[in-house]
Amino acid sequence: MLRSFAAVLALSLFAAPAFAEHEATVVITNDSQWAIHNLYLSDTDSNEWGPDQLGEKVIDSGGGTFTLTDIPCNAYDVKLVDEDGDECVVNAIALCADKGNWTITDEPLLACQNAE
Repeated sequence: MLRSFAAVLALSLFAAPAFAEHEATVVITNDSQWAIHNLYLSDTDSNEWGPDQLGEKVIDSGGGTFTLTDIPCNAYDVKLVDEDGDECVVNAIALCADKGNWTITDEPLLACQNAE
Protein backbone atom coordinates (compact mmCIF):
# COMPACT_ATOMS: atom_id res chain seq x y z
CA MET A 1 0.00 0.00 0.00
CA LEU A 2 2.71 2.51 0.89
CA ARG A 3 5.47 2.69 -1.75
CA SER A 4 7.93 5.44 -2.68
CA PHE A 5 6.84 9.00 -3.50
CA ALA A 6 8.63 12.30 -3.05
CA ALA A 7 6.64 15.50 -2.97
CA VAL A 8 3.03 14.79 -1.98
CA LEU A 9 3.67 14.19 1.72
CA ALA A 10 6.41 16.80 1.82
CA LEU A 11 3.83 19.51 1.27
CA SER A 12 1.98 18.45 4.41
CA LEU A 13 5.06 18.23 6.63
CA PHE A 14 7.61 21.00 7.12
CA ALA A 15 8.96 23.72 4.86
CA ALA A 16 11.36 25.27 7.39
CA PRO A 17 15.06 25.55 6.57
CA ALA A 18 17.37 23.06 8.23
CA PHE A 19 19.62 24.29 11.03
CA ALA A 20 21.67 21.39 12.39
CA GLU A 21 22.56 23.21 15.64
CA HIS A 22 18.93 23.08 16.85
CA GLU A 23 16.85 20.11 17.90
CA ALA A 24 13.21 19.48 17.10
CA THR A 25 10.25 17.95 18.88
CA VAL A 26 7.75 16.72 16.32
CA VAL A 27 4.24 15.47 17.12
CA ILE A 28 3.05 13.03 14.46
CA THR A 29 -0.71 12.47 14.17
CA ASN A 30 -1.93 9.57 12.08
CA ASP A 31 -5.32 10.48 10.59
CA SER A 32 -4.98 7.79 7.93
CA GLN A 33 -6.80 4.46 7.93
CA TRP A 34 -3.54 2.50 8.32
CA ALA A 35 -1.54 2.03 11.51
CA ILE A 36 2.13 3.01 11.20
CA HIS A 37 4.40 0.36 12.72
CA ASN A 38 7.84 1.70 11.78
CA LEU A 39 9.29 5.13 11.08
CA TYR A 40 12.89 5.56 9.94
CA LEU A 41 14.95 8.68 9.26
CA SER A 42 17.93 9.06 6.97
CA ASP A 43 20.01 12.15 6.36
CA THR A 44 19.36 13.19 2.77
CA ASP A 45 23.10 12.84 2.05
CA SER A 46 23.12 9.23 3.25
CA ASN A 47 21.81 5.98 1.82
CA GLU A 48 21.41 4.37 5.25
CA TRP A 49 18.33 4.37 7.47
CA GLY A 50 18.64 5.09 11.17
CA PRO A 51 16.91 3.01 13.83
CA ASP A 52 13.14 2.64 13.97
CA GLN A 53 11.98 5.77 15.80
CA LEU A 54 8.83 4.02 17.05
CA GLY A 55 10.55 1.09 18.73
CA GLU A 56 7.74 -1.10 20.11
CA LYS A 57 5.13 1.66 19.67
CA VAL A 58 2.56 1.96 16.89
CA ILE A 59 0.92 5.14 15.61
CA ASP A 60 -2.69 3.95 15.49
CA SER A 61 -4.92 4.91 12.59
CA GLY A 62 -7.71 7.41 13.12
CA GLY A 63 -5.85 9.94 15.26
CA GLY A 64 -3.04 8.12 17.06
CA THR A 65 -0.03 10.27 17.94
CA PHE A 66 3.69 9.87 18.53
CA THR A 67 6.23 12.47 19.60
CA LEU A 68 9.75 12.48 18.20
CA THR A 69 12.14 14.32 20.51
CA ASP A 70 15.70 15.59 20.24
CA ILE A 71 15.82 15.24 16.46
CA PRO A 72 18.60 17.49 15.09
CA CYS A 73 17.17 20.06 12.69
CA ASN A 74 18.09 18.83 9.27
CA ALA A 75 16.60 17.56 6.02
CA TYR A 76 15.67 13.89 6.23
CA ASP A 77 14.22 11.18 4.08
CA VAL A 78 11.43 9.47 6.04
CA LYS A 79 10.36 5.85 5.58
CA LEU A 80 6.96 4.78 6.94
CA VAL A 81 5.94 1.12 7.22
CA ASP A 82 2.26 0.28 7.71
CA GLU A 83 0.50 -2.62 9.41
CA ASP A 84 0.83 -4.78 6.27
CA GLY A 85 4.57 -4.11 5.91
CA ASP A 86 4.05 -1.74 2.96
CA GLU A 87 6.66 1.03 2.78
CA CYS A 88 6.43 4.67 1.79
CA VAL A 89 9.49 6.90 1.44
CA VAL A 90 9.21 10.68 1.63
CA ASN A 91 12.29 12.56 0.45
CA ALA A 92 13.98 15.72 1.76
CA ILE A 93 11.72 16.69 4.66
CA ALA A 94 13.04 19.61 6.74
CA LEU A 95 12.59 18.91 10.46
CA CYS A 96 13.09 21.91 12.70
CA ALA A 97 11.95 23.08 16.13
CA ASP A 98 9.58 25.79 14.91
CA LYS A 99 7.49 23.32 12.87
CA GLY A 100 6.46 20.68 15.37
CA ASN A 101 3.38 18.98 13.91
CA TRP A 102 2.89 16.51 11.09
CA THR A 103 -0.45 14.90 10.18
CA ILE A 104 -0.42 11.74 8.09
CA THR A 105 -3.59 11.40 5.98
CA ASP A 106 -4.92 8.82 3.51
CA GLU A 107 -4.30 10.98 0.45
CA PRO A 108 -0.49 10.91 0.38
CA LEU A 109 -0.38 7.25 1.44
CA LEU A 110 -2.70 6.32 -1.41
CA ALA A 111 -0.54 8.39 -3.77
CA CYS A 112 2.43 6.39 -2.57
CA GLN A 113 0.59 3.15 -3.35
CA ASN A 114 -0.38 4.39 -6.80
CA ALA A 115 3.25 5.31 -7.56
CA GLU A 116 4.25 1.62 -7.51
